[in-house]
Amino acid sequence: MNTLVWVLLGIAIYWLGVLVLDSQGLLPSYVGTQGPILTIHTQRGKQFLEWLAGPKRFWRAWGNFGLGVAIVVMVGSFLLLLVQAIAVVQNPPPATAATQPRNVLVIPGVNQFLPLSVAPEILFGLLVGLVVHEGGHGLMCRVEDIEIQSMGVAALAILPVGAFVEPDEESRADADRGGQSRMFAAGVTNNFAVTLLAFALLFGPVVGSIAVAPGAAVGGVLPGSAADDAGLSAGDRIVAVDGNPVESNEDLDASLSKAEGRSVEVTLAGGETLTIDRSLLVTAIYPDSPFAAGDGGDRASLGKGETVVAVNGTPVSTEAEFHRAVGDRVLVTVETESGESITGPVGALASVRPDRAAAAAGMPTEGSVVVTSVGGERVRNASEFSAALDGYAPGDTVTIEAWVNGSVESYDVTLGGEDGDAMLGVYVMQGTTGVSVNGFGVQLYPAGQFLDLLGGEFGRFVGGVGGPIVSFLSGALGVLMLPFASVSLGATYNFAGFVEWNAGFYTAAGGPLSFLGEWGLFVLANVLFWTGWVNLNLGFFNCIPAFPLDGGHILRTSTEAVISRLPTSQGRQLTTMVTTTIGLVMLVSLLVMVFGPQLLSG
Repeated sequence: MNTLVWVLLGIAIYWLGVLVLDSQGLLPSYVGTQGPILTIHTQRGKQFLEWLAGPKRFWRAWGNFGLGVAIVVMVGSFLLLLVQAIAVVQNPPPATAATQPRNVLVIPGVNQFLPLSVAPEILFGLLVGLVVHEGGHGLMCRVEDIEIQSMGVAALAILPVGAFVEPDEESRADADRGGQSRMFAAGVTNNFAVTLLAFALLFGPVVGSIAVAPGAAVGGVLPGSAADDAGLSAGDRIVAVDGNPVESNEDLDASLSKAEGRSVEVTLAGGETLTIDRSLLVTAIYPDSPFAAGDGGDRASLGKGETVVAVNGTPVSTEAEFHRAVGDRVLVTVETESGESITGPVGALASVRPDRAAAAAGMPTEGSVVVTSVGGERVRNASEFSAALDGYAPGDTVTIEAWVNGSVESYDVTLGGEDGDAMLGVYVMQGTTGVSVNGFGVQLYPAGQFLDLLGGEFGRFVGGVGGPIVSFLSGALGVLMLPFASVSLGATYNFAGFVEWNAGFYTAAGGPLSFLGEWGLFVLANVLFWTGWVNLNLGFFNCIPAFPLDGGHILRTSTEAVISRLPTSQGRQLTTMVTTTIGLVMLVSLLVMVFGPQLLSG
């Protein structure tokens, strides 16, 4: 059984025990039950809130500021959820890991993007979020002279899932609408304030004291590759190749390209040396590639996971040897370790876009073509195609040669484009004729890019932003997406913090907090990361204008304030209609976003 089943089974057993205790009258009077949720009530803390609410003018100013922020976020949440739900209905996304309902839950181990290794930090952030949220409601209750009936926490089994402040309903009804609105907005205001503080510390002294460790960070090893056969594994850090130092991920490719022969020695950060016998593993192949397509099953084809051993009879074990063996030939024969021979053209696999430059020059828009030269310059893969096209400007006429229907055809294309970038009007697939090969077999972990994002530099990745406030907000957005980086940022890996397997890619160096050492810095960074992340999500979620969320209460008081100025005797009915309609729209939008991809994509 998977983790979710075990969790649900445990909750069911726990709740059965609670029901038995409740039926026997064995639960204390301060413990209540609401469905599967256990509520623990207390009167403690009222005197502290009374004392803290002393400077009422200050707290009302803070409440007015928070109310303005909450209303802006409410409107944004409404529009975002509505637009996203419409997009899901009109163009259902494929059912992927990101669209699984289980990944909506912020439960480490159940949500596959939130590993169990950072569960303590996530729970700490949740605890902080719940305390400041409900504490804000309680504080503003006393500022607005609203009596508090009780306070407490709500738990699902041992997991705290909420906290609450129960205002006295008669006392709340006697308060003016402004006071009630400030009280309801206080929770999300405090969540956003905690987010601001946590990210300010994270972006500043904490990340400023962390550096990327020298070497190439091995994020993963391709199954069946040379690195896999030699015993390399995720979390290893390569610091030398054949005795030559490797300082970064970029250095590894350069060092491997310089290494002569099939075998190379790599030195790991711990001092261990491994000998890797390189071999060309097919890591990806597009279905439209001539090397993948057979003639009705009569011809052999390449497949992912196969090993290429020769090109035109010349043994190859690296990408460089592969390119040298191809040379300027258009048609080559590739031999695999299993003894198969496949013949096909070598170039950049592309599909021609209708109504664009290439199509206007007569290149076929049905199926795929293999571009073999641009302006007389031989291209053997997608990278060489892009480099060759960079030498031209929009409006230039260039001769394109391409393998089409079994022969090389020539086309004179007048390039399109804008902003100085020449466009041929084709979609180009990665690799050589849509085939990607790897002679070493590791996937590198983008440690430097993640550290930059963790330091609030998301704006640099989206074209640059101006001003400290905009830069900070863009940095917060970047941190919000890091746990889902493989989906939101197109990265190979997700970043959930400094955990056991990736902590070796970083070191404490040079900053004001480097005296804490790696362990202390990484724990502090994880706590700040998840505290800010959880509080930001709590704030946004509670601003959704639907009951029983804070946004729903603010919507009601705001609607009442507007309708009370209208010449109508049915103000209460109009208020109920508006709030119910918006609440139902939000509920349906959430359900469509969570379950729509699973139900509609099929």
